[in-house]
Amino acid sequence: MKRTTAFLSLCLVMATAAHADDVERGRYLVSVGGCNDCHTAQFAETGGQIPETQRLIGVPVGFSGPWGVSYPANLRLTAARHDEDAWMARVRAGGLPPMPWTALQAMTDADLRSVYRYLRHLGPAGDETPAALPPGAPIPTPHFVFVPQAPTTVGMAAPR
Repeated sequence: MKRTTAFLSLCLVMATAAHADDVERGRYLVSVGGCNDCHTAQFAETGGQIPETQRLIGVPVGFSGPWGVSYPANLRLTAARHDEDAWMARVRAGGLPPMPWTALQAMTDADLRSVYRYLRHLGPAGDETPAALPPGAPIPTPHFVFVPQAPTTVGMAAPR
């Protein structure tokens, strides 16, 4: 009986350590992947000085273009709503611009699972962001327009 208990305790310690490694790997991937730049309000403007407890809860500012309008999702609620396999299927399915889906899809399954485990570690927080809108729909939120503009002929001032 003592051997069985010791073995189970060792397995639990190893599983906990592996989970902690996955969470740290996910934190790293979210950081170098720039996920906070769009999915965390004021992240870029503050040079990343947003507490982790307030990160990745989405932003209700849209990105409009020929696809309609997309919003940076609340990733913490998305992860909370999906089990790990459903998360993988969602990520592999792709979505709307300007989300760099191809970069995310280039990640290994292990990396994507680490991102998921990091998001689950943070826990659910915040509110849902607006749903995507089809092309031509009224846009009830602030939004960035992602439509190429014609070149301008504004001259530059001569250096002083």
